[in-house]
Amino acid sequence: FFFRRPQNQPKMLSRTRPMLARYDVSPHMVKWWKSQLKDNGQVTRHVSPYEQQIVMPWLRTFPKRAYEKFMGSFVYWGGATVLTLGTASLSDSLDAAQDREHRF
Repeated sequence: FFFRRPQNQPKMLSRTRPMLARYDVSPHMVKWWKSQLKDNGQVTRHVSPYEQQIVMPWLRTFPKRAYEKFMGSFVYWGGATVLTLGTASLSDSLDAAQDREHRF
């Protein structure tokens, strides 16, 4: 039978056999965590959630940012509004003038 190997040759995965003996950790995770330093990811200092100010910096800068956004887009929105209202007003007045022209 040609698939059988001689007994004096080592098996292909002979080095992974000790890792495979552990059933609680998969072999690829053992290899992954070998490259990590011992204190990599360890939290040494943290800020309490009660001490964090998440909203206050946003509230402090909100008026300035809102003003900058408004002034940056005012030309576009203002121009579009004036053009739309002007077109509507002009078309209403021209329609009324045409209606009065053919009255009698």
